[in-house]
Amino acid sequence: MIEKKPKKILLGLTTTPGSDWREKVEEMKRFGITDIALFPTFLKKQERDELYTLLEGIDSLTVPHIHLRDDMEEDEVAYLEDRFHPVAYNIHDHPRHVPAFDRFRHKIFVENHFHPFPDGIVDEYAGICLDIQHYRLTRFRFPKSYRMLTELLGTDVAIGCCHISPLPAIRNMMKRKRSGMDEHYMIDIREYDYVSDYASYLPEYVSIEAENPFVEQLRIRERLEKICNG
Repeated sequence: MIEKKPKKILLGLTTTPGSDWREKVEEMKRFGITDIALFPTFLKKQERDELYTLLEGIDSLTVPHIHLRDDMEEDEVAYLEDRFHPVAYNIHDHPRHVPAFDRFRHKIFVENHFHPFPDGIVDEYAGICLDIQHYRLTRFRFPKSYRMLTELLGTDVAIGCCHISPLPAIRNMMKRKRSGMDEHYMIDIREYDYVSDYASYLPEYVSIEAENPFVEQLRIRERLEKICNG
């Protein structure tokens, strides 16, 4: 009998407008956080360089999963590879060819969104980065796309990494609207309980994609560890 590996839940250093990424680095120092998923998704090159410099100050840092941007040059991706030794990268499901990604296709996974994957793109890379929240929301908003992705997940396609964001609960909609919080901000820890419906799809590395500070993501990680690892 093959022993089932426990899932590794990674806190997410996100960079969306509602995420204070500089403060997250400070939290890493305060709480001794040394393994993260990195989402430099909203940062231009100058800010990314600043973030990388800040992360170089974290001792024993590991970054198993990194979200790449289409405007990255090959030398930047090579820096990420050499400095942080990620196990997996992910990209958005754009049909445009990005030369900087060519050397690393064997460990780049394509993220699902609310529409079907462009023809052939998953085959060009290592497989799928499954965004669990996108998948769940597609079920109700775009059922045809949901069925197509479900069929694909039933094949031998590799799921190399994943994103897990909170699923906005109806009971929190007014609070979310008043505060201006988007779907990547957790209001209630129970907004992660839906993940139990998709546990069979989860890869070894499970990345929290949330704007919440790390002090709150530590609670999310504890919740997800119970869901994913029992």
